[in-house]
Order: sequence, then C-alpha cells, then structure tokens
Amino acid sequence: MGNGRSLHAEARVVRDIVARALAEDIGPGDITSELCVPADYQVQGQFVAKQAGVLAGMEAVEECFGQLSPAVSFQANKQAGDDFTSGDILAEVAGPARPILAAERTALNFLQRLCGIATLTRQFVQEVEDSGAVIVDTRKTTPGLRALQKAAVRAGGGQNHRFALYDAILIKDNHICIAGGVRAAVQAARTGASAHLKIEVETTTLAQVQEAIQAGADIIMLDNMEPELMRRAVELIGEQALVEASGGVNRNNVAEVAATGVDLISVGRLTHSAPAIDISLELQT
Repeated sequence: MGNGRSLHAEARVVRDIVARALAEDIGPGDITSELCVPADYQVQGQFVAKQAGVLAGMEAVEECFGQLSPAVSFQANKQAGDDFTSGDILAEVAGPARPILAAERTALNFLQRLCGIATLTRQFVQEVEDSGAVIVDTRKTTPGLRALQKAAVRAGGGQNHRFALYDAILIKDNHICIAGGVRAAVQAARTGASAHLKIEVETTTLAQVQEAIQAGADIIMLDNMEPELMRRAVELIGEQALVEASGGVNRNNVAEVAATGVDLISVGRLTHSAPAIDISLELQT
C-alpha cells in the first residue's frame, strides 16, 4: 500500500485543484468585496476550530491565498496529523482584505472537509490499534479531489490503498466474471503484469479464497464476509498472502473485523462520508 505519487507531483496536483476551485467560486470577480471594501484595506484573521478534530488540508488553504495575492501572509500553527480542540487557532492570515475575502470560502471548504476525513480516519485507527490491522482508504473519493483526500487519510493515521487504476492490480467481481474465474483472472494478470506490481483479488466465498491461494495472489480481499467466515478465510490463507477485509465496515464493527486477523481493512466512508469539522475564519481590521 502507498500513495503511488511523488511529493512534487502531489504539490502540482494541489495547485491545479485549488486553481479550479477558486475559478469556480470567484469567476470574473468578487463583486461584493469590490463594491464594499476599499482596495487598500488591510485585515488579519484567524482560522478558529469550533470543535475537536485532526488537522489536514493546510497546504490547500495556504495555496488559496497565495494564488490570489503575494501580499497575503499565511502562517499555519499546526501540522497535518496534529490534534486540535475547540477554540484552537489553527492558522493566521494577514494582508489586503479583498483577496482574503475572495479566498475565504474556498479555503474553509478545503479545511473543514479534509479535517473531517483526517478526524474520522483517526477514530477508525484508534478502534483497531491493539489488533495490528491497518486502516486503508479506497477510490471512493470526490472526483478531482483524490490527492487531497488521500493525504487527509494519511494525516489521520490511515494508509492509502492504490491511488488509481494504474498503480496496482485489483481484480474485482466483474473482472472475475469476464475472465472465467478467480484462478484465470489472477493467472492472466500475472502473465502480463510488471514484476513489481502486487496482484490483489476480491473473493466472497472460501472456494474463491482457495482459488486465489492456488493462483498465487499477493493480496486476497474478503468482500462483505461475516466475521466468522472471515476468520476461517484468514486461517486458510495463513502466511500465503496479505488479507484485506472490505465492505460494510463501520465504527461499530471495525474492531470485530480486526479481531479476525486480517492485515488490512478498507473503509470507503473515510472519503465519501466523513462529516466536515466546524472551523471559521475570524477577521479583525
């Protein structure tokens, strides 16, 4: 598992994401600020947490202000992965009011949602911390925001599953159907894949698990299995492959899933259903 991307590539993606978000919100101009706020008016502000959480997304927030004006100064007071409580000042900004006001909503949208992902991930990680199981994300991300959302998962203490379709082989049910079975799909992937690529295959029955073992899969996903069946599958696999649990995992059952002995637990809700954290930008003249 890993993010499959260099830090330089991720920085470039963040710049592009922020540019599109600002263009969407500002368009030809922030007409309210241009009419109500003098061009040379200066302000300073603080990003204040209104509830506890885990920090993520500050690079996107800084990028919002940096893209609109080099005259805006920005200082983050915490780093990705840091805990914060209600009332904490997460970052400070100062400079001309117009670009700060123009960037405010976009910056908060990024910060609130990415902190939400990091916070939910931390909660899942804490639920399984005594088991040895690793919490990983999925590709169930908001289109266009994957790099930021997967970085937020890492900030929360989780790990990234494959970033996209190009950096890992994951044979799912439709691939198996078309290929003619688990063994045929794994063998086809093994024949054509680069040697460094791990091959993972999704299974739903013990018979499919046995096929995956015999075919030499590197990772075997146990999809939507009940805990008792999952436990039997883990015993069957032993040390022959890594084991991933997937499907229907929530905070109420994740500890039970981890107790079956799986190595990885993938959780789609980390990126598709994390609630935003309440944070505000409070300005002073």
